[in-house]
Amino acid sequence: MDTAVAAASAVVMDSLIARQSAVSRSVQQALASDITQLRGDPELVQLLGASVAGNVETIFHALRHDISLGNIEPPTAALEYARRVAQRGVPMDALVRAYRLGHALVIDAASDEINASGLDARIGLAVFERITSVSFRYIDWISQQVVVVYEEERERWLANQNSARALRVREVLATPLSAAVADPDTLTAALRYPMQRTHLALVLWWPADCDRDDGLGRLEILLRDLAEAVGAHGSPLFVAADRNTGWGWIPLSAMAAASALDTARDFLGAQRDAPAVALGTPLRGVDGFRRSHRQAVRARVVAIAAGSGGVTAATDPGLAAAALMGENLDAARGFVTDTLGELASDTANDARLRETLRVYLADGASYKSAGEKLNLHFNSVKYRVSRAIERRGRPIDEDRLDVELALLLCHWYGAAVLATG
Repeated sequence: MDTAVAAASAVVMDSLIARQSAVSRSVQQALASDITQLRGDPELVQLLGASVAGNVETIFHALRHDISLGNIEPPTAALEYARRVAQRGVPMDALVRAYRLGHALVIDAASDEINASGLDARIGLAVFERITSVSFRYIDWISQQVVVVYEEERERWLANQNSARALRVREVLATPLSAAVADPDTLTAALRYPMQRTHLALVLWWPADCDRDDGLGRLEILLRDLAEAVGAHGSPLFVAADRNTGWGWIPLSAMAAASALDTARDFLGAQRDAPAVALGTPLRGVDGFRRSHRQAVRARVVAIAAGSGGVTAATDPGLAAAALMGENLDAARGFVTDTLGELASDTANDARLRETLRVYLADGASYKSAGEKLNLHFNSVKYRVSRAIERRGRPIDEDRLDVELALLLCHWYGAAVLATG
């Protein structure tokens, strides 16, 4: 490589490396926006970001330091992302397309950097050709790596599932709630689970960075223990969603269903080294089987987006509304910032002010009632509410509903919807 081209290439790559985090974020957002199969699950979107960041860092440093592709190892996050999308049934085409689109965006970023560098046209063209050539070879190589991992994981995953039972459960869940499904007795025989009962659905999962060989087994054991604790009327049903996540249903009598959620919270709260759990509400019949599951799935989405573990239940006040509003976190974040102003800052002090204002408004704008719930003096509540309105920058009388919704989003999602600047 020409000395002048090598020097210019080093300058351009240093500039790109300095802003590789921003490049990675823009690529992740574009992929999640353009490829529908990669949206939805916050955990999967988060892992997509790690995969993109790993690939961008690898190719940038290979270009900067002239590292041969033969001496490069595939980014760990990229391989894990391929495994996870295989487990979730995301088509391989979506995975390969993500690499093509991501490569185009990185090339655009490199072109912008070259144009901004003021290089001589000949030198700039040579640098661009080098970046394009090396990055194309890298994408071809890494695509082959992730396709192999995807295929191996997909085969392993399908082989390890209790296929007939799991597929039948997924068929039931995939049916729109308004549509009719098979006769309950037929499903009971096929699934070996009493579909006529009232069902408490759960989603149980280990953290994304958890690597347990016996993870699914431990989730199933916990489900059985919980079923016993809540007085199940039959054996629970467990289906693996991926290697860290399981779906569960506990059949209940009408009497046991009345207290099942409270009992489940107490039982799960007493467990050590327990997974995170999202609970639906106990609902009857085949339709209740599906609805309770979908409630639990939405509760899990909120919990993951907020970065919280423990137990999250669909019946928690405000969670259902927060789940609907939080389906687009970027839009939710913009709404919170526009509505709360400076009060949307991610600081401990603003968090206290927001929570006080939320409880105050939820309790009918009663300083006394809010003080009792927050264990604060009447005057302390009054001061915090006044300070919160000052931080917001305008009164809350005219758009109180918007304020309450924004505070609800902050309560459930925390930093995920707050301004960090």
